Amino acid sequence: MIADQLSNVQSGFYPGLLAAADDNGLAARLAAGFNFLQTADLAAAAPGRVDIDGDNVFALVQEYNSKPMEQGFWEAHRKYIDIQYVVSGEESMGYANLSQLNVGEYDAAKDFLPLHGNGSFIRLSAGMFTLFMPADAHMPGMAVDEPQPVKKVVVKIAVESV
Repeated sequence: MIADQLSNVQSGFYPGLLAAADDNGLAARLAAGFNFLQTADLAAAAPGRVDIDGDNVFALVQEYNSKPMEQGFWEAHRKYIDIQYVVSGEESMGYANLSQLNVGEYDAAKDFLPLHGNGSFIRLSAGMFTLFMPADAHMPGMAVDEPQPVKKVVVKIAVESV
């Protein structure tokens, strides 16, 4: 997992992360996802799916109220990497390595792996992103103190080209 300010990606703190291409194209897909976050007018974006490169790279624009911790659940994905970028508001984001949690039954159609257990939480405010690889469980959308409106963009990056 990586958690940082999007401005640090723009400043070149992650040169390997934004390489133009690699043997399987994953770096190119990551670059396309970060490029979208850096260039799109996300404040004006309507909720819904935005295709960047078909099912290889797409964004889900979300608007919701953050939830109390007792309503949260752990999840992970096998087919997609998540870049979760907070456009406005703030939330608490859970993180745990899969090896630290009890694994449920994977739903391949939804690329959804439910998990149970405990992990760590970080505070994400506007301008911050997290990057979750398939071995990274996460619990998104948790309230920091009280539930509040959040606008977030989740960029889905196919691990293998679709």
